[in-house]
Amino acid sequence: MWRVIVPNVKHGLQALNDLTENMPHRNVSTIALMRRLWRESIRHYFGWLMLALCCMALMAATTAFTAWLMEPVVNEVFIAEKKDILWPLGLLVFATFTVKGLANFSQSMLMSFVGLRIIADTQNRLFAHLARLELGFFHNNSTGGLISRFMVDINQMRVAVSNALTGFGKDLLSLIALIGVMFAKDWQLAAISIFIFPLAAMPILRLGRRMRKVTANTQHEMGLFTTLLEQTFQGIRVVKAYGMEGYEKSRIGDVVERIFGLNMKSARTRAMSSPIMETLGGVAVAVVIIYGGHRVIEGATTSGAFFAFITALLLAYEPMKRLANLNASLQEGLAGAQRLFQLLDTEPMIKEKPDAVDLGVVEGRIQLDNVQFSYTSAKSALDGISLEVPAGKRIALVGASGAGKSTILNLIPRFYDVDEGSVTVDGTDVRDVTFASLYANVALVSQEITLFDDTVRANIAYGRAGAEEDDIIDAARNAAAHDFIIELPDGYDTMVGEQGIRLSGGQRQRLAIARAMLKNAPVLLLDEATSALDTESERQVQAALDKLMQGRTTLVIAHRLSTVTGADLIYVIDQGRVTEQGTHAELIACGGAYQRLYNLQFAEEELAGDAAQAQEA
Repeated sequence: MWRVIVPNVKHGLQALNDLTENMPHRNVSTIALMRRLWRESIRHYFGWLMLALCCMALMAATTAFTAWLMEPVVNEVFIAEKKDILWPLGLLVFATFTVKGLANFSQSMLMSFVGLRIIADTQNRLFAHLARLELGFFHNNSTGGLISRFMVDINQMRVAVSNALTGFGKDLLSLIALIGVMFAKDWQLAAISIFIFPLAAMPILRLGRRMRKVTANTQHEMGLFTTLLEQTFQGIRVVKAYGMEGYEKSRIGDVVERIFGLNMKSARTRAMSSPIMETLGGVAVAVVIIYGGHRVIEGATTSGAFFAFITALLLAYEPMKRLANLNASLQEGLAGAQRLFQLLDTEPMIKEKPDAVDLGVVEGRIQLDNVQFSYTSAKSALDGISLEVPAGKRIALVGASGAGKSTILNLIPRFYDVDEGSVTVDGTDVRDVTFASLYANVALVSQEITLFDDTVRANIAYGRAGAEEDDIIDAARNAAAHDFIIELPDGYDTMVGEQGIRLSGGQRQRLAIARAMLKNAPVLLLDEATSALDTESERQVQAALDKLMQGRTTLVIAHRLSTVTGADLIYVIDQGRVTEQGTHAELIACGGAYQRLYNLQFAEEELAGDAAQAQEA
């Protein structure tokens, strides 16, 4: 049987695919989305769908057979009063409903499996795609908006796929089977009753187009809602400290009201198909009762045939209503699918070359040669900058905020690509090497510590799968973190909370340093790793950093110049250019910008120390 069914179904789908190429332009968008859904998601479960279709066909047959049985029930039992037929008919009805129930259960489970599998596959595919995108993409797109694609859009797509396949399977097959019974019992009545329903097609199609637009707007607002909630919860301390609860409540309230309005518009649009179908259904039933009643009275047909016909008509009413609502549900899902496909079609701005080479054994010599870079076309972040970081040396970048220091660090692991010039590691352009080999040779510690809501052990071992327990503990010891870790409730198995909320700033920083130590990369990037710490925490972290920097090429961005006085070379960055370079002593002797920055900071630290002493006194 499968050798006959499968090729014929595939042939039919190909014919439909060929037909859609020549359909009017106004249908291209919807048809293109449906074709892409089939190609990228649905066709992978073709066999499961065929099984579900067989169950749906069995349901349709038993539904039609139920209507067909009304003729012998009325004619042979109620009119002819044949007692010997009661038990056979009763058992036949019982068997029919039992088969129908089992078929319904089977198709429901099969469709649930396909729908849920599509969600899982699409979520995995979407995350894998997003992970390939560059850092700038995530800076330009809200987290809440991206999360809503995973949760709202994919689920709506799944519902649409399940409803569409079930509708075109179970409901359409049931409707066809019941219409067949109607024509078999009285073709004249059937022709009159089904003639009315095509009149509903135009307004229902119009409602579907409106539904897709409303759904797209709702999904956009849901993304904004998720973003606002996330920002508010993460910044709740600031919200409370500045007494902004009312302001945030107002912002959230505005979005909630917009979502409410869109949901009401969606509900109203969906509900409008009901009066259309109810009115036309009432007309059809009224016509059948009046015209069919005359035919029974005149003896043109039997009472049993008429009751079988009207049973088939009434049974056909529900699948007909579901099919009428199907377009609205389908358009909702297509709106979600369209947003998903737009995201999946976003190409990474930073790509690995097909012939990219492995970076190999790294000494750690880094060079920027006449680098031009801008985040936007309005202003350059780096303006023809050139500098060299010798292998195994400790190099510091200093300068005012916005001078371009962090941008230099971001270019080395290729978080961004240069507009002009080059960034090389051991003489190899970072654009010519594989991402994996580049990332494996670079470790980053910044003032913005990222910890995951996992155990201390998992956060230290992040980036080195399968790390041994002894190696994790050694890294923690070298980062001056072991002592505080063992005092935690569950030691290395303690959950740190979201972004390490259960730890102090210094503890979080030392875990980040332990992570970098465990990675043991030859190139180390430190982006103001101690700027947010108190004096005691800074002392402990700085001691850990000194151990971490030994034998590694280290590029340090430092806010406190006292922490980089021992650097092998210091670059002073101003407006994307190198204005001074040398050791601490050489730059102080020059009497330039570095000396002014150092003297200003030294004076500020003296004033702060005097104020602290006066307060203690």
